[in-house]
Amino acid sequence: MNKKNLIMIGVVTCLGILIGTISLINILKKDGPEDKFSKQELIGTVVKYEDGLITIQDEEQVIYTCKIDNSDFNVGDSISMEYTGILNKNYSIQDCQVISYEIVKQGKDENGIPLNWQDNGIFSAFYKQAYNKLKTMTLDEKIGQVLMARYPDVDPVAEMKKYHLGGYVFFEKDFKSKSKSQVNDMIDSLQNATKIPLLTAVDEEGGKVVRISSNTSLVAEKFKSPSELYKNGAFPKIKEDTIQKSAVLKGLGINLNLAPVVDVSTNASDYMYDRALQENTSLTSTYAKTVIEASKGTGVSYTLKHFPGYGNNADTHVGGVTDNRSYDDILKNDIPPFQEGIKSGAEAILVSHNVISNIDANNPASLSPSVHNILRTDLGFTGIVITDDIAMGALNTISDVTVKAITAGNDIVITTDYEKSFREIKGAINDGSLSEEQIDRLAFRVLSWKYYKMLINDNEK
Repeated sequence: MNKKNLIMIGVVTCLGILIGTISLINILKKDGPEDKFSKQELIGTVVKYEDGLITIQDEEQVIYTCKIDNSDFNVGDSISMEYTGILNKNYSIQDCQVISYEIVKQGKDENGIPLNWQDNGIFSAFYKQAYNKLKTMTLDEKIGQVLMARYPDVDPVAEMKKYHLGGYVFFEKDFKSKSKSQVNDMIDSLQNATKIPLLTAVDEEGGKVVRISSNTSLVAEKFKSPSELYKNGAFPKIKEDTIQKSAVLKGLGINLNLAPVVDVSTNASDYMYDRALQENTSLTSTYAKTVIEASKGTGVSYTLKHFPGYGNNADTHVGGVTDNRSYDDILKNDIPPFQEGIKSGAEAILVSHNVISNIDANNPASLSPSVHNILRTDLGFTGIVITDDIAMGALNTISDVTVKAITAGNDIVITTDYEKSFREIKGAINDGSLSEEQIDRLAFRVLSWKYYKMLINDNEK
Protein backbone atom coordinates (compact mmCIF):
# COMPACT_ATOMS: atom_id res chain seq x y z
CA MET A 1 0.00 0.00 0.00
CA ASN A 2 1.49 3.38 -0.99
CA LYS A 3 1.93 6.37 1.28
CA LYS A 4 -0.96 8.34 -0.28
CA ASN A 5 -3.42 5.53 0.45
CA LEU A 6 -2.20 5.19 4.03
CA ILE A 7 -2.72 8.91 4.61
CA MET A 8 -6.22 8.72 3.13
CA ILE A 9 -7.14 5.76 5.40
CA GLY A 10 -5.82 7.69 8.40
CA VAL A 11 -7.88 10.76 7.53
CA VAL A 12 -11.07 8.72 7.08
CA THR A 13 -10.50 6.89 10.36
CA CYS A 14 -9.96 10.13 12.27
CA LEU A 15 -13.07 11.65 10.70
CA GLY A 16 -15.11 8.61 11.72
CA ILE A 17 -13.94 8.85 15.33
CA LEU A 18 -14.61 12.61 15.36
CA ILE A 19 -18.13 12.22 13.95
CA GLY A 20 -18.94 9.45 16.43
CA THR A 21 -17.71 11.54 19.35
CA ILE A 22 -19.65 14.61 18.24
CA SER A 23 -22.81 12.48 17.83
CA LEU A 24 -22.45 11.08 21.34
CA ILE A 25 -21.93 14.53 22.83
CA ASN A 26 -24.93 15.93 20.97
CA ILE A 27 -27.11 13.07 22.23
CA LEU A 28 -25.97 13.55 25.80
CA LYS A 29 -26.38 17.31 25.73
CA LYS A 30 -29.88 17.34 24.27
CA ASP A 31 -32.18 19.60 26.31
CA GLY A 32 -35.92 20.10 26.50
CA PRO A 33 -38.09 22.48 24.45
CA GLU A 34 -36.25 25.54 23.15
CA ASP A 35 -39.15 28.01 23.59
CA LYS A 36 -38.85 29.08 27.23
CA PHE A 37 -42.00 31.25 27.09
CA SER A 38 -44.55 28.77 25.75
CA LYS A 39 -46.53 26.46 28.01
CA GLN A 40 -45.23 22.92 28.21
CA GLU A 41 -46.60 19.79 29.90
CA LEU A 42 -44.73 17.35 32.11
CA ILE A 43 -46.45 14.11 33.10
CA GLY A 44 -44.90 11.93 35.74
CA THR A 45 -44.84 10.61 39.29
CA VAL A 46 -43.96 12.70 42.33
CA VAL A 47 -40.93 11.03 43.91
CA LYS A 48 -40.03 13.77 46.39
CA TYR A 49 -41.36 17.03 47.82
CA GLU A 50 -39.23 19.11 50.17
CA ASP A 51 -38.66 22.79 50.92
CA GLY A 52 -40.75 24.06 48.00
CA LEU A 53 -39.12 21.69 45.50
CA ILE A 54 -41.00 18.96 43.67
CA THR A 55 -39.13 16.07 42.07
CA ILE A 56 -40.91 14.23 39.27
CA GLN A 57 -39.91 11.12 37.37
CA ASP A 58 -41.47 11.30 33.92
CA GLU A 59 -42.67 8.48 31.68
CA GLU A 60 -39.16 8.00 30.27
CA GLN A 61 -37.61 7.77 33.77
CA VAL A 62 -36.06 11.25 33.55
CA ILE A 63 -36.00 12.94 36.95
CA TYR A 64 -36.67 16.69 37.17
CA THR A 65 -36.76 18.96 40.22
CA CYS A 66 -38.74 22.21 40.00
CA LYS A 67 -39.69 25.01 42.38
CA ILE A 68 -43.37 25.00 43.29
CA ASP A 69 -45.51 27.08 45.65
CA ASN A 70 -48.33 24.66 46.36
CA SER A 71 -48.13 21.19 47.86
CA ASP A 72 -51.64 19.77 47.44
CA PHE A 73 -50.31 16.35 46.38
CA ASN A 74 -48.56 13.37 47.89
CA VAL A 75 -45.36 11.56 47.02
CA GLY A 76 -46.39 8.78 44.67
CA ASP A 77 -49.14 10.80 42.94
CA SER A 78 -49.20 10.88 39.15
CA ILE A 79 -49.53 14.48 38.01
CA SER A 80 -49.78 16.52 34.84
CA MET A 81 -47.89 19.78 35.31
CA GLU A 82 -47.95 22.87 33.11
CA TYR A 83 -44.84 25.02 33.14
CA THR A 84 -42.91 27.63 31.23
CA GLY A 85 -39.17 27.52 30.80
CA ILE A 86 -36.72 24.87 29.65
CA LEU A 87 -36.19 21.47 31.20
CA ASN A 88 -32.63 20.19 31.14
CA LYS A 89 -32.10 16.71 32.57
CA ASN A 90 -28.56 17.61 33.52
CA TYR A 91 -29.66 20.41 35.88
CA SER A 92 -30.20 19.68 39.57
CA ILE A 93 -32.98 22.30 39.75
CA GLN A 94 -34.86 23.31 36.62
CA ASP A 95 -35.07 26.86 35.30
CA CYS A 96 -38.82 26.78 34.90
CA GLN A 97 -42.00 28.15 36.44
CA VAL A 98 -44.84 25.84 37.39
CA ILE A 99 -48.17 27.36 36.25
CA SER A 100 -50.57 24.62 37.30
CA TYR A 101 -50.87 20.91 37.89
CA GLU A 102 -53.50 18.25 38.37
CA ILE A 103 -53.44 14.77 39.80
CA VAL A 104 -54.17 12.18 37.11
CA LYS A 105 -55.08 8.51 37.26
CA GLN A 106 -52.23 6.27 36.21
CA GLY A 107 -53.10 4.01 33.29
CA LYS A 108 -52.52 0.27 33.42
CA ASP A 109 -52.16 -2.44 30.81
CA GLU A 110 -54.31 -5.58 30.47
CA ASN A 111 -52.24 -7.29 33.21
CA GLY A 112 -52.76 -4.42 35.64
CA ILE A 113 -49.15 -3.21 35.35
CA PRO A 114 -48.87 0.61 35.51
CA LEU A 115 -48.01 1.98 32.09
CA ASN A 116 -45.22 4.17 33.48
CA TRP A 117 -43.42 1.04 34.70
CA GLN A 118 -43.09 -0.26 31.15
CA ASP A 119 -40.03 0.45 29.06
CA ASN A 120 -39.65 -2.45 26.58
CA GLY A 121 -36.41 -3.05 28.40
CA ILE A 122 -34.03 -5.96 28.77
CA PHE A 123 -36.28 -7.77 31.30
CA SER A 124 -39.67 -6.80 29.84
CA ALA A 125 -40.57 -10.36 28.83
CA PHE A 126 -40.84 -11.15 32.54
CA TYR A 127 -42.87 -8.15 33.69
CA LYS A 128 -46.16 -10.09 33.94
CA GLN A 129 -44.59 -12.78 36.15
CA ALA A 130 -42.84 -10.16 38.27
CA TYR A 131 -46.04 -8.17 38.76
CA ASN A 132 -48.00 -11.26 39.75
CA LYS A 133 -45.29 -12.11 42.29
CA LEU A 134 -45.28 -8.53 43.58
CA LYS A 135 -49.00 -8.72 44.35
CA THR A 136 -48.36 -11.62 46.76
CA MET A 137 -45.74 -9.74 48.79
CA THR A 138 -45.94 -7.70 51.98
CA LEU A 139 -44.47 -4.20 52.21
CA ASP A 140 -41.55 -5.52 54.28
CA GLU A 141 -40.81 -8.16 51.65
CA LYS A 142 -40.83 -5.53 48.91
CA ILE A 143 -38.50 -3.24 50.87
CA GLY A 144 -36.09 -6.15 51.32
CA GLN A 145 -35.78 -6.67 47.56
CA VAL A 146 -34.24 -3.20 47.25
CA LEU A 147 -31.44 -4.05 49.71
CA MET A 148 -28.29 -6.04 48.97
CA ALA A 149 -26.60 -6.45 52.32
CA ARG A 150 -23.06 -7.22 53.33
CA TYR A 151 -23.03 -10.84 54.56
CA PRO A 152 -23.13 -10.71 58.37
CA ASP A 153 -20.89 -12.68 60.71
CA VAL A 154 -23.76 -13.68 62.99
CA ASP A 155 -27.06 -15.39 62.10
CA PRO A 156 -27.08 -14.67 58.35
CA VAL A 157 -30.17 -16.83 57.73
CA ALA A 158 -32.12 -15.23 60.58
CA GLU A 159 -31.12 -11.73 59.46
CA MET A 160 -32.09 -12.46 55.88
CA LYS A 161 -35.51 -13.70 56.99
CA LYS A 162 -36.07 -10.84 59.43
CA TYR A 163 -35.41 -8.14 56.83
CA HIS A 164 -36.50 -10.15 53.76
CA LEU A 165 -33.20 -9.23 52.09
CA GLY A 166 -32.99 -9.36 48.31
CA GLY A 167 -29.32 -10.29 48.24
CA TYR A 168 -26.02 -10.66 50.05
CA VAL A 169 -22.57 -9.41 49.07
CA PHE A 170 -19.76 -11.72 50.14
CA PHE A 171 -16.19 -10.70 50.91
CA GLU A 172 -12.87 -12.51 51.24
CA LYS A 173 -13.43 -13.31 54.91
CA ASP A 174 -16.59 -15.21 54.05
CA PHE A 175 -14.65 -17.73 51.95
CA LYS A 176 -11.46 -17.91 54.00
CA SER A 177 -10.34 -21.49 54.75
CA LYS A 178 -13.61 -22.91 53.39
CA SER A 179 -13.84 -25.88 51.03
CA LYS A 180 -16.11 -25.86 48.00
CA SER A 181 -18.69 -27.98 49.82
CA GLN A 182 -18.67 -25.58 52.78
CA VAL A 183 -19.29 -22.61 50.48
CA ASN A 184 -22.08 -24.52 48.75
CA ASP A 185 -23.62 -25.26 52.15
CA MET A 186 -23.34 -21.58 53.13
CA ILE A 187 -25.16 -20.42 50.01
CA ASP A 188 -27.68 -23.27 50.00
CA SER A 189 -28.67 -22.59 53.62
CA LEU A 190 -29.67 -19.09 52.51
CA GLN A 191 -31.45 -20.01 49.30
CA ASN A 192 -33.37 -22.85 50.98
CA ALA A 193 -34.63 -20.49 53.70
CA THR A 194 -35.86 -17.60 51.55
CA LYS A 195 -39.22 -17.18 49.81
CA ILE A 196 -37.61 -15.31 46.91
CA PRO A 197 -34.14 -16.44 45.75
CA LEU A 198 -31.26 -14.19 46.68
CA LEU A 199 -28.81 -12.29 44.56
CA THR A 200 -25.47 -13.68 45.74
CA ALA A 201 -22.71 -11.25 44.83
CA VAL A 202 -18.94 -10.87 45.00
CA ASP A 203 -16.31 -8.47 43.66
CA GLU A 204 -14.20 -10.98 41.74
CA GLU A 205 -12.39 -8.51 39.50
CA GLY A 206 -9.09 -10.36 39.27
CA GLY A 207 -5.72 -9.02 40.37
CA LYS A 208 -5.99 -6.70 43.35
CA VAL A 209 -9.62 -7.49 44.18
CA VAL A 210 -10.30 -11.23 44.50
CA ARG A 211 -12.83 -12.38 47.10
CA ILE A 212 -13.01 -16.06 46.12
CA SER A 213 -9.77 -16.90 44.31
CA SER A 214 -7.71 -15.67 47.27
CA ASN A 215 -8.62 -19.09 48.71
CA THR A 216 -6.53 -21.70 46.89
CA SER A 217 -8.91 -24.43 48.10
CA LEU A 218 -11.51 -22.92 45.79
CA VAL A 219 -9.35 -21.80 42.86
CA ALA A 220 -5.84 -23.05 42.13
CA GLU A 221 -4.51 -19.53 41.60
CA LYS A 222 -5.88 -16.03 41.86
CA PHE A 223 -7.71 -14.70 38.85
CA LYS A 224 -5.45 -12.30 36.97
CA SER A 225 -6.12 -8.59 36.63
CA PRO A 226 -7.66 -7.23 33.42
CA SER A 227 -4.39 -5.53 32.48
CA GLU A 228 -2.33 -8.72 32.90
CA LEU A 229 -4.83 -10.72 30.86
CA TYR A 230 -4.77 -8.14 28.11
CA LYS A 231 -0.98 -8.01 27.99
CA ASN A 232 -0.77 -11.81 27.77
CA GLY A 233 -3.45 -12.68 25.27
CA ALA A 234 -5.58 -9.59 24.62
CA PHE A 235 -9.35 -9.99 24.32
CA PRO A 236 -9.44 -13.74 23.55
CA LYS A 237 -7.71 -14.26 26.91
CA ILE A 238 -10.21 -11.97 28.65
CA LYS A 239 -13.10 -13.89 27.11
CA GLU A 240 -11.60 -17.20 28.25
CA ASP A 241 -11.06 -15.81 31.76
CA THR A 242 -14.67 -14.57 31.99
CA ILE A 243 -16.05 -17.97 31.04
CA GLN A 244 -13.73 -19.77 33.46
CA LYS A 245 -14.47 -17.33 36.28
CA SER A 246 -18.20 -17.63 35.71
CA ALA A 247 -18.02 -21.41 35.94
CA VAL A 248 -16.22 -21.17 39.29
CA LEU A 249 -18.72 -18.63 40.67
CA LYS A 250 -21.77 -20.55 39.50
CA GLY A 251 -20.34 -23.77 40.94
CA LEU A 252 -20.15 -22.09 44.33
CA GLY A 253 -23.66 -20.64 44.17
CA ILE A 254 -22.67 -17.07 43.27
CA ASN A 255 -24.94 -15.52 40.63
CA LEU A 256 -23.70 -11.91 40.43
CA ASN A 257 -20.20 -10.56 39.89
CA LEU A 258 -19.70 -6.88 40.78
CA ALA A 259 -17.23 -6.54 37.91
CA PRO A 260 -15.81 -5.59 35.42
CA VAL A 261 -14.18 -2.28 36.25
CA VAL A 262 -14.55 -0.35 32.99
CA ASP A 263 -13.11 2.91 34.29
CA VAL A 264 -10.54 4.37 31.91
CA SER A 265 -7.19 4.76 33.66
CA THR A 266 -3.79 4.98 31.97
CA ASN A 267 -1.87 6.74 34.74
CA ALA A 268 -0.12 4.51 37.27
CA SER A 269 -0.72 7.07 40.02
CA ASP A 270 -4.53 6.76 39.73
CA TYR A 271 -6.31 4.98 42.58
CA MET A 272 -8.24 2.84 40.09
CA TYR A 273 -5.24 2.05 37.83
CA ASP A 274 -4.42 -1.38 39.31
CA ARG A 275 -8.05 -2.49 38.89
CA ALA A 276 -8.55 -1.12 35.37
CA LEU A 277 -7.57 -2.39 31.94
CA GLN A 278 -4.91 0.37 31.89
CA GLU A 279 -5.67 1.11 28.24
CA ASN A 280 -7.42 3.93 26.35
CA THR A 281 -11.14 4.55 25.96
CA SER A 282 -11.49 2.53 22.75
CA LEU A 283 -9.80 -0.58 24.14
CA THR A 284 -11.64 -0.27 27.46
CA SER A 285 -14.90 -0.16 25.50
CA THR A 286 -13.94 -3.39 23.75
CA TYR A 287 -13.10 -4.85 27.15
CA ALA A 288 -16.62 -4.03 28.42
CA LYS A 289 -18.17 -5.59 25.33
CA THR A 290 -16.00 -8.71 25.60
CA VAL A 291 -16.82 -9.43 29.25
CA ILE A 292 -20.56 -8.83 28.94
CA GLU A 293 -20.87 -10.95 25.79
CA ALA A 294 -18.76 -13.76 27.27
CA SER A 295 -20.84 -13.80 30.45
CA LYS A 296 -24.12 -14.48 28.67
CA GLY A 297 -25.42 -17.98 29.24
CA THR A 298 -23.04 -18.69 32.12
CA GLY A 299 -25.61 -18.22 34.89
CA VAL A 300 -23.64 -15.31 36.36
CA SER A 301 -24.50 -11.67 35.71
CA TYR A 302 -21.77 -9.03 35.46
CA THR A 303 -21.86 -5.40 36.60
CA LEU A 304 -20.22 -2.48 34.81
CA LYS A 305 -18.59 -0.09 37.28
CA HIS A 306 -18.06 2.68 38.41
CA PHE A 307 -20.48 4.92 36.48
CA PRO A 308 -19.99 7.57 35.13
CA GLY A 309 -16.25 6.76 35.23
CA TYR A 310 -13.83 6.99 38.16
CA GLY A 311 -11.17 9.08 36.44
CA ASN A 312 -8.08 9.89 38.48
CA ASN A 313 -10.00 10.39 41.72
CA ALA A 314 -8.99 9.22 45.18
CA ASP A 315 -10.51 6.37 47.22
CA THR A 316 -14.17 6.95 48.17
CA HIS A 317 -13.93 4.20 50.79
CA VAL A 318 -12.21 6.66 53.10
CA GLY A 319 -13.80 10.03 52.29
CA GLY A 320 -15.52 12.35 49.86
CA VAL A 321 -14.02 12.88 46.41
CA THR A 322 -14.77 15.60 43.85
CA ASP A 323 -14.13 15.13 40.15
CA ASN A 324 -13.57 18.51 38.50
CA ARG A 325 -13.03 17.31 34.95
CA SER A 326 -15.09 18.96 32.24
CA TYR A 327 -18.39 17.45 31.18
CA ASP A 328 -17.11 16.97 27.63
CA ASP A 329 -14.02 15.16 28.90
CA ILE A 330 -16.15 12.67 30.83
CA LEU A 331 -18.47 12.14 27.86
CA LYS A 332 -15.62 11.49 25.45
CA ASN A 333 -13.29 9.49 27.68
CA ASP A 334 -15.37 7.73 30.36
CA ILE A 335 -18.89 7.13 29.05
CA PRO A 336 -18.11 5.01 25.92
CA PRO A 337 -17.16 1.79 27.80
CA PHE A 338 -20.51 1.88 29.60
CA GLN A 339 -22.28 2.62 26.34
CA GLU A 340 -20.60 -0.36 24.67
CA GLY A 341 -21.40 -2.64 27.61
CA ILE A 342 -25.06 -1.60 27.49
CA LYS A 343 -25.22 -2.37 23.76
CA SER A 344 -23.81 -5.81 24.54
CA GLY A 345 -26.58 -6.59 27.02
CA ALA A 346 -25.27 -5.43 30.41
CA GLU A 347 -27.83 -6.27 33.09
CA ALA A 348 -26.45 -4.12 35.91
CA ILE A 349 -24.40 -0.97 36.41
CA LEU A 350 -22.87 0.20 39.69
CA VAL A 351 -22.66 3.95 40.37
CA SER A 352 -19.72 5.57 42.19
CA HIS A 353 -19.76 7.98 45.12
CA ASN A 354 -17.62 10.59 43.35
CA VAL A 355 -19.08 14.09 43.17
CA ILE A 356 -18.97 14.97 39.46
CA SER A 357 -18.89 18.75 39.78
CA ASN A 358 -19.74 19.48 36.14
CA ILE A 359 -22.78 17.20 36.25
CA ASP A 360 -24.02 17.68 39.82
CA ALA A 361 -21.84 19.61 42.24
CA ASN A 362 -24.21 19.02 45.17
CA ASN A 363 -24.48 15.25 45.29
CA PRO A 364 -22.28 12.17 44.93
CA ALA A 365 -23.02 10.39 41.66
CA SER A 366 -24.82 7.59 43.50
CA LEU A 367 -27.28 10.13 44.94
CA SER A 368 -27.55 12.35 41.86
CA PRO A 369 -30.68 12.29 39.66
CA SER A 370 -28.67 14.10 36.95
CA VAL A 371 -26.15 11.26 36.77
CA HIS A 372 -28.93 8.67 36.64
CA ASN A 373 -30.69 10.67 33.90
CA ILE A 374 -27.62 10.29 31.70
CA LEU A 375 -27.57 6.56 32.31
CA ARG A 376 -31.28 5.97 31.79
CA THR A 377 -32.19 8.39 29.00
CA ASP A 378 -29.02 9.22 27.08
CA LEU A 379 -27.54 5.73 27.20
CA GLY A 380 -30.93 3.99 27.18
CA PHE A 381 -30.05 1.63 30.04
CA THR A 382 -33.07 -0.41 31.15
CA GLY A 383 -31.28 -2.79 33.51
CA ILE A 384 -30.61 -2.57 37.24
CA VAL A 385 -28.77 0.42 38.73
CA ILE A 386 -26.87 -0.37 41.93
CA THR A 387 -25.16 1.96 44.39
CA ASP A 388 -21.66 1.34 45.63
CA ASP A 389 -21.79 0.44 49.33
CA ILE A 390 -23.45 3.36 51.12
CA ALA A 391 -21.34 2.62 54.22
CA MET A 392 -18.26 3.99 52.45
CA GLY A 393 -16.56 7.09 53.81
CA ALA A 394 -17.72 9.33 50.97
CA LEU A 395 -21.31 9.18 52.29
CA ASN A 396 -20.81 8.97 56.04
CA THR A 397 -21.93 12.56 56.73
CA ILE A 398 -25.11 12.34 54.63
CA SER A 399 -28.40 11.74 56.44
CA ASP A 400 -31.21 9.52 55.10
CA VAL A 401 -28.77 8.20 52.53
CA THR A 402 -30.84 5.12 51.66
CA VAL A 403 -33.92 7.19 50.84
CA LYS A 404 -31.83 9.65 48.82
CA ALA A 405 -30.34 6.75 46.86
CA ILE A 406 -33.85 5.55 45.99
CA THR A 407 -35.17 8.95 44.93
CA ALA A 408 -32.05 9.54 42.82
CA GLY A 409 -32.94 6.58 40.59
CA ASN A 410 -31.18 3.47 41.97
CA ASP A 411 -32.91 0.09 41.98
CA ILE A 412 -30.71 -1.64 44.55
CA VAL A 413 -28.81 -0.19 47.50
CA ILE A 414 -25.69 -2.02 48.71
CA THR A 415 -25.61 -1.56 52.46
CA THR A 416 -23.56 -2.81 55.37
CA ASP A 417 -26.03 -1.50 57.95
CA TYR A 418 -29.07 -3.13 56.37
CA GLU A 419 -31.14 -2.74 59.54
CA LYS A 420 -30.72 1.04 59.40
CA SER A 421 -31.49 1.10 55.66
CA PHE A 422 -34.64 -0.96 56.20
CA ARG A 423 -35.79 1.38 58.99
CA GLU A 424 -35.09 4.46 56.86
CA ILE A 425 -37.24 3.19 54.00
CA LYS A 426 -40.06 2.05 56.29
CA GLY A 427 -39.98 5.36 58.17
CA ALA A 428 -40.01 7.39 54.95
CA ILE A 429 -43.09 5.50 53.73
CA ASN A 430 -44.81 6.07 57.06
CA ASP A 431 -44.14 9.83 57.03
CA GLY A 432 -45.00 10.21 53.34
CA SER A 433 -41.57 11.18 52.02
CA LEU A 434 -41.54 7.91 50.06
CA SER A 435 -44.56 6.16 48.64
CA GLU A 436 -45.23 2.46 48.72
CA GLU A 437 -45.65 2.65 44.94
CA GLN A 438 -42.01 3.75 44.60
CA ILE A 439 -40.87 0.65 46.48
CA ASP A 440 -43.32 -1.47 44.47
CA ARG A 441 -41.73 -0.27 41.27
CA LEU A 442 -38.19 -1.03 42.42
CA ALA A 443 -39.14 -4.46 43.77
CA PHE A 444 -40.92 -5.13 40.45
CA ARG A 445 -37.73 -4.32 38.55
CA VAL A 446 -35.58 -6.54 40.79
CA LEU A 447 -38.10 -9.39 40.51
CA SER A 448 -38.09 -9.01 36.72
CA TRP A 449 -34.32 -9.40 36.78
CA LYS A 450 -34.55 -12.50 38.96
CA TYR A 451 -37.02 -14.07 36.54
CA TYR A 452 -34.73 -13.12 33.63
CA LYS A 453 -31.85 -14.81 35.48
CA MET A 454 -34.09 -17.85 36.07
CA LEU A 455 -33.56 -17.60 39.82
CA ILE A 456 -37.30 -17.68 40.48
CA ASN A 457 -39.21 -20.78 39.52
CA ASP A 458 -42.88 -20.39 40.37
CA ASN A 459 -43.34 -24.15 40.21
CA GLU A 460 -40.96 -24.61 43.11
CA LYS A 461 -42.21 -21.96 45.57
